[in-house]
Amino acid sequence: MPKPDVGQTALPFGMGRSYGDACLNPGGALWLTRGADHWLNFDAVNGLLSCQAGALLADIQRLLIPRGWMLPVTPGTQFVTVGGAIANDVHGKNHHVAGSFGHHVRSLSLQRTDGRTIICGPEYEAEWFRATVGGLGLTGLITQATLQLRRVAGPWLDTETIAFDSLARFHTLAAESDAHWEYTVSWIDCLDKRGRGLFMRGNHCATGSPVPAKEPKKSGLAMPFTPPLSLVNAISLRPFNALYYQAHKLRTERTVSHYKPFFYPLDGIADWNRMYGPRGFYQYQCVVPFEGGESSIEAILAQIAESRQGSFLAVLKTFGNQPSLGLLSFPRPGITLALDFPNQGDRTLRLFERLDAIVSETGGRIYPAKDARMPASLFQSGYPEWTKIQPFRDPGISSAMSRRLLGS
Repeated sequence: MPKPDVGQTALPFGMGRSYGDACLNPGGALWLTRGADHWLNFDAVNGLLSCQAGALLADIQRLLIPRGWMLPVTPGTQFVTVGGAIANDVHGKNHHVAGSFGHHVRSLSLQRTDGRTIICGPEYEAEWFRATVGGLGLTGLITQATLQLRRVAGPWLDTETIAFDSLARFHTLAAESDAHWEYTVSWIDCLDKRGRGLFMRGNHCATGSPVPAKEPKKSGLAMPFTPPLSLVNAISLRPFNALYYQAHKLRTERTVSHYKPFFYPLDGIADWNRMYGPRGFYQYQCVVPFEGGESSIEAILAQIAESRQGSFLAVLKTFGNQPSLGLLSFPRPGITLALDFPNQGDRTLRLFERLDAIVSETGGRIYPAKDARMPASLFQSGYPEWTKIQPFRDPGISSAMSRRLLGS
């Protein structure tokens, strides 16, 4: 592990898929971890994989699903390193069943800039483990980890899509689905104050594919250039959302789906982020507790609709009651909403301030992995254990986010 120069800090960097500044270190150094992607051991009987932290989730899925094993938790993109998944304690569409990524890490190795190596897990050096899972890379460089995988019969899912026309109907569907469906998630029309959308749910097929189904081919879709202005705007957004909702409303159905388009819909479109133009985009993802959460989500959607800002990519889902392991882990029992917003400068930031006020009043929090502008006060109120991570921080590691939220 190369030490940063005197007076300089460094930061582990995997695939750089955090949408904000969690993986940026202006004025400092980055340790590029992607080259450290070797698998160290795989127990094919018990589903235990030991690998270096630069290993990609995509490679784990591609190589082990044919052997009957799969990651129990995976985020909305498979192009994430194991180290990044741990450092951000990523979650998936099945939090109510499986919790977050950290719940399936059996041990990890942490390299400190003072030369120490710390081996920790949920049952030994547990305080180091709690600080590192969701710790945004600030406790040291994760060099390797052992993951517990889950058995699957194959890559196929039994899925169903149901249109809903109100937030009340969404909550009913979510409550009904939690007991019988492992994966649940919704697309929502962020400009519709009623909260209409499409509720998607899925279970692993018990014996592979029950009907003839082909693995999806690479779509070849790509955003070939960055347009001079965002293609996501007030002119395009409302008609697109209306057409998308109506088209899927007319053909909601139960079908067999391959895991890739169900788990990772955006991975099929290369460079999709270019559609937001040269100024890029912000993502705003919050979670609010169940108590008062329904009215908070309604208020957030009302603010977004009034602002005429928003995105094609709006996701609404619920988290289960399983407590997170990490001191700074994002998931908590409640309702989470994630949206992309074209960067319109002060206009967008003023909208976020109004959304922050709703989240804060409800006792919610913002997801650091998706954030680039959360005020320190909202972070510290949303993560009441934030002071407990300070004794575990590596003084040689820093980031733009840590300086913004933690003051160093």
